[in-house]
Amino acid sequence: MKRRGEDRRARLKGEEIPWERMSFPHLKSMFKAGGMVNVEQQLVDAIKEEKLMKDQGMVEEAMEGLVINMITNDHQTGRTTPGREEDSLMASPSLQLFSLNYPKFILHATFPLPPTSKLNSNHKTKDLYLQKAIKCSTTSLSSLTTPPVEETLVLNEDDERLLSQIWKEIQGRHDWDGLLDPMNSHLRREIIRYGEFAQACYDSFDFDPHSKYCGSCKYQGPRFFEKLGMADRGYQISRYLYATSDINLPNFFQKSKLSRVWSTHANWMGYVAVCTDEDEVKRLGRRDIVVSWRGTVSYVEWIYDLKDILHSPNFSDDPSIKMELGFNDLYTKKERNCSYCSFSAREQVLAEIKRLVEYYDGEELSITITGHSLGSALAIITAYDIAELGLNIVNDGDNTDEIPITVFSFAGPRVGNLKFKERCEELGVKVLRVINVHDKVPTVPGIFANEKLQFQKYLEEAVSFPWSYAHVGIELGLDHSHSPFLNPTNDLGCAHNLEAHLHLLDGYHGKGRRFCLANKRDIALVNKDCNFLKREYGVPPHWRQDENKGMVRNGDGLWVLPERQRVEAHPHDISHHLQKILPRSHF
Repeated sequence: MKRRGEDRRARLKGEEIPWERMSFPHLKSMFKAGGMVNVEQQLVDAIKEEKLMKDQGMVEEAMEGLVINMITNDHQTGRTTPGREEDSLMASPSLQLFSLNYPKFILHATFPLPPTSKLNSNHKTKDLYLQKAIKCSTTSLSSLTTPPVEETLVLNEDDERLLSQIWKEIQGRHDWDGLLDPMNSHLRREIIRYGEFAQACYDSFDFDPHSKYCGSCKYQGPRFFEKLGMADRGYQISRYLYATSDINLPNFFQKSKLSRVWSTHANWMGYVAVCTDEDEVKRLGRRDIVVSWRGTVSYVEWIYDLKDILHSPNFSDDPSIKMELGFNDLYTKKERNCSYCSFSAREQVLAEIKRLVEYYDGEELSITITGHSLGSALAIITAYDIAELGLNIVNDGDNTDEIPITVFSFAGPRVGNLKFKERCEELGVKVLRVINVHDKVPTVPGIFANEKLQFQKYLEEAVSFPWSYAHVGIELGLDHSHSPFLNPTNDLGCAHNLEAHLHLLDGYHGKGRRFCLANKRDIALVNKDCNFLKREYGVPPHWRQDENKGMVRNGDGLWVLPERQRVEAHPHDISHHLQKILPRSHF
């Protein structure tokens, strides 16, 4: 009784009570009374192991009305700010993340919490899989500024299985059934990871029309990921991909205004990379081959270049399979007088896939293709082409294995007709299309006849309607109005921006669930190539640029644009591998 009286007086004074003297009902009463509990890992373990697991009913009762008032240090004064008397308290000044694992849920405070932040948790099921939203006052993830903002955190179950155990499901073996709503934590991280491979195409591309290297890649292959701060990904560039700019997509290609340029016909279009780090191979559960195609950062005028003409690519014996003519030309056209375009983009990527599959014969492989905007269209065409030619079929004489082909598409347009879509499905090509519902690019071509039309099949087969298009795969629709970090805007470029899509992915937990940045992705990345963040974050728009625009001071003290080492146009054995795939007349 004496000890209880002491504890009660301590609570009223806002003093700390030793955690060893707390029972769970005692702890719950502490929340209601407004006392201060100094939470350290010791206490978290005590609650989890000694208190919570003894009485499931008590756990649910306590969690139902639990309010946690986090306490943080005032970074200016160094003082700890207590909560208001009527609020419940459970935090340590040193803690920026409160994690209560029982046994499969984690409360993620994804950034430093300011004073008197409230976290309200609500239970949903008997196994304490907590999905309801909780609000708190938070700060920006950007290191540039930390203004207060009303943000949402979510108690969300983290998939405790290893990625290596479920990688085929994450790659779409079952069309992502049950993984999108709620969003599986492994899948979210993998989509973002492949989106960053697509973003690497933009970050490394020379857009400067005043540079003679405009339209090329700024970095050498061996140092590509290192230069982009992605050396820890465990991948190495296998080859670069080029396409001729002498086709009817003038708003897509970048050309220098100078007379002396690196190439008069070519544009760098992306790369093929392979996972070479054995620890990463083990984590992934297989050796991954990545193809990443460049699109347009936020410039969407290229869609007006589309002629909306369906064309049979003749990749198979079925002439009814058709794709948009501009996409087909970009993928298949070549320029004999240009060393970089003497082989088409199609021939370059197919030969490299053939080479890598043979080189890593006997290993568990995956082929993952990604792209944004027009790059998304090329990614889907590439996946279809690889599957149609059977390059993913491995036959060792006794067994036949099929290498999974997956496309992670971002803000992509429709590519082909309904027959094209159906053939991709027959071949087992898995496509997950990530879109922003406010973006216009995914709505074209095929405004009048598309997969949403009930009688599309009749229109194509009976009427031969020439403007019928269909999206391939599964759609993951995001909405930028759900992010409290972004400005409401009608700017089509912002809605189309890839970094904005990755930001939305990080905060997406499922339909109807509150926005919460699960992986702490820096919001400053959103403004890398656009002006989308709210002004109070102090992140300048279009902030990514080369230091001094690539100019350096030479030995004479003069500022010059240094010469870049010439990149090999094509591997010496490209013809050798093409002969195994295509008839000689095709190349």
